[in-house]
Amino acid sequence: MESALDPFVSNQVNCTVNSHNKKTTMSTSTAIQQLLEDLATANQILANEGVFDGFGHISVRHPENPERFFIARSMAPASVTAADIVECDLNGDVHDAQGRKSYLERFIHSAILKKRPDVNSVVHSHSPAIIPFGVTGARLRPICHMSGFLGSSVPTFEIRDTLGETSDMLIRNQSIGESLADTLGNNTVALLRGHGNVVVANSIQLAVFRAYYTEGNAKLQAEAMRMSFGMGAGEPIYLSDDEARNSAETNAGQVERPWNVWKSKLAQP
Repeated sequence: MESALDPFVSNQVNCTVNSHNKKTTMSTSTAIQQLLEDLATANQILANEGVFDGFGHISVRHPENPERFFIARSMAPASVTAADIVECDLNGDVHDAQGRKSYLERFIHSAILKKRPDVNSVVHSHSPAIIPFGVTGARLRPICHMSGFLGSSVPTFEIRDTLGETSDMLIRNQSIGESLADTLGNNTVALLRGHGNVVVANSIQLAVFRAYYTEGNAKLQAEAMRMSFGMGAGEPIYLSDDEARNSAETNAGQVERPWNVWKSKLAQP
């Protein structure tokens, strides 16, 4: 014999379920909104700290749908707000453009996020101090403990291997993006010859940290090389593989400190 659920109890259950669903939806919505705010802040920080100029972009994987990611519409990074963020899939298709123009090079992000499930955030910049390392054959290597994440090998993507010598140097479709992702491999940083670099991490904050200190390492390394070769001493002393790995692990747990400093500087006149 089937037992009917008491109407009062049934109403209580429905109210509880509906209340739980509402709270979950509100919590989810709040979390997504905070993520978009952080992404906008990341754009502004990287511009304010000289990693971005009028160009450059950073993305973050959708926390509830790993097949999607968020990135700003095509605009100067310093001006990005949460309202400027669009959603794309891992083929580079934009799903909520609402008439907003998208970055031509969003395929950098779609291809890397597709190939690297461990990565949640990707930065592409034209950092001036880094570009010489992609065109001279000089290897970008970690010279201080803040840049241990560079590891022993930073690969360089040569777009001529994919498109020959007639391209405009841009990663303007998924196929070129996949070639770049293959060059990046399991590394945290890859250079794009004559173009810039990409930096990856598992969070927005760590990606910003790595982009900032990749630029800083390039400046320090170039100066150390000038001094060392000028004195006839040969190559500077770089971090060993163990030093790089251990310092990277330590620093990854402290990224909120510089993030908060950089964020506070945005509010200063």
